[in-house]
Amino acid sequence: MRPHPSQSQIRPKISTMPRQKTEAAAYLDIYKLVNEKTRLQQELTTLAERRDRIQSRLDVLDVEITTLEQSAHQLRDATPIEGETVKPTKASASEFNTFDFSEY
Repeated sequence: MRPHPSQSQIRPKISTMPRQKTEAAAYLDIYKLVNEKTRLQQELTTLAERRDRIQSRLDVLDVEITTLEQSAHQLRDATPIEGETVKPTKASASEFNTFDFSEY
């Protein structure tokens, strides 16, 4: 499993060298912020879809668990039918050939 990043506030990426205060630098910052916003919106959409898939799977599991619990209770409460018991066969133990490996 991947390690989870800390749950603190998401920090912006910082450049190692400050840029000069120019129009181009401002547009570059706008571009970077728009890209980050788009990425975070896509991540949020992906997380919402994943949450929906997980929730639907949990709903299916709840139904299956309930069905199996009811089945188990019915099997526990049901009385065994007389004709369904296992009956021994006519073959006796002396009819089977056995091997003794201690002789080898």
